[in-house]
Parts: sequence; C-alpha cells; structure tokens
Amino acid sequence: MKMNNNPINWYPGHMAKAKRLIKENVDKVDIIYEIIDSRIPLSSKIKDRDIDKLISTKPRILIMTKSDLCDLNKTNQWIKYYEDMGYKVVLVDLINNKGLNKILDVTNLLLKELDKKREEKGLRKRSYRALIIGIPNVGKSTLINRLVGKKAAITGDRPGVTKSLSWIRINDNIDLLDSPGILWPKLDNETEAYNLASFSAIKEEILPIGKVACYILDTLYKKYENNLKERYGINSFDIDDVIPTYELIGKKRGCLIKGGEVDYDKVSSIIINDLREGRLGRVTFDEVK
Repeated sequence: MKMNNNPINWYPGHMAKAKRLIKENVDKVDIIYEIIDSRIPLSSKIKDRDIDKLISTKPRILIMTKSDLCDLNKTNQWIKYYEDMGYKVVLVDLINNKGLNKILDVTNLLLKELDKKREEKGLRKRSYRALIIGIPNVGKSTLINRLVGKKAAITGDRPGVTKSLSWIRINDNIDLLDSPGILWPKLDNETEAYNLASFSAIKEEILPIGKVACYILDTLYKKYENNLKERYGINSFDIDDVIPTYELIGKKRGCLIKGGEVDYDKVSSIIINDLREGRLGRVTFDEVK
C-alpha cells in the first residue's frame, strides 16, 4: 500500500456547525478539556487553527483516554512531550475509572486565580464551566458519564454521535459544555488520516476498509510484531503481497464463502475491530520524533 500524502477532503456539515457553536460559546466557559486518544496522541489532537486560537485564551487540560489500551512506554513519552509544551496532562482509564479525580484536582488548581478574582470583586464562588472538545470517538461521552456517575451523554463506536452543544452538571462544582467531535476540512497527513481511520475517528467510507486493515497490519508488523504473532500466528508480513496473510487470517477465523474462498472484506473488518477492541494488545501508533 503506497501512501502519496494527498489531502483527504471531507467535512460533515455538523462539524462546521459545531465549530460555529464553539466560537459563540467559548467566552461562557472557564476551562477547556481537550480529549485525545492515548494510542494516537498526535493524530487525535485538534489541528484546526481557528479552534485552537479560540481555546488558547483559556486554561486547558489535555486528557488522554484509553490508557488501558495504549503502549504505556510510548504514551508516557507523549505525556512528557506535551508537558514540555506547557500543557497540563491527565491520563485516564475510563474502563476502570482511573484518573478521574486528577481531572478535578487539576481543574481546581488551574482555576484558583478565577476564584481569587471573583472574591476580590465581592462575588460569590460559583461552579466552574468547562468546555469538552475533541475529535470523534476519543471517549468524550464516556468520560462525561464517568464523571457524572450515570449515563448523561450518548455514547457510540462511530463518529458523529453527538450533534450539538449541551450543558451537563458534573457535580456542585463543575458544569460541562459537551460538543460534537471536530475534525479539520482537510486531512493533509495521510499517515495521520490512516491512524484516525484505524481507531474509528473518521467514518469507514472515507478510506477503503481494505487499505485501512493493511495499514494496521503493516504498522503492527513494524512496531508490535509479537502482537500479530500472538493473535493471528503471523510470522511475516509483506505490504506488497497481502494475500498470504489474508488467507492465513481468513482460514483461522472462518471467513470463508462458497467454494472455500476467503472473504477478504470480512478479514479486513476483523483486523480493524480487533485493533479497536484491544484484542491486538496494547499499542500506540504515533511516535515522538
């Protein structure tokens, strides 16, 4: 599979609307919760310059989700990378509810000055207002539900579940403004585009399912060879000749059609779903340069 780094154009209408709504509401919030996927800490970070400029005026916490599925050694390198850039970073495991209290602690720390200014003006302390943003399917809704302690936001394993902005009471101290997942009009870096597709941040129609699956196999073979061997019994992989690998996986997993031929689309779906669900082990695709 040859990558040519041609921009991938796509921009669902609800994302353009979300961008406008964020612009209209950013002055109403005190702090930004930016959510990224710890398996793709660079690819999943918002790169829309307009949005970044809007939220740069507010204190920001970079919340890295899915720590139960990532390669912690690589993810820790990314935490240091972002902290060196001046970010406050919190790594969370939403399956086992780890790291949630740290989000609240860092929020209190960053907004101490706000409380002090209100007190100097003779104003009473009020609940903090946080805007939660991120690309699709990085775990925003799941994070909200964990913070609230009940189902307060719709969750799903496909991009585009949240379509508008809505306020959600986390506790007596914090109100959250939830927002739809945001991506930029052009995905200029093809590697990042395939990373996003691999972890379902962009819809499957944007890139061919077969190419995404082959990208996953190639990336895993280069970075996590043992993971492929453990899951599929693969000892080698050639991106220019994927048929033997597909045949091996297809026969092992029973992906056969009439005549005993392998159903290649079904194999591609298995590979993608295995990655997303963590059955291919702990992985982090982005590398700190």
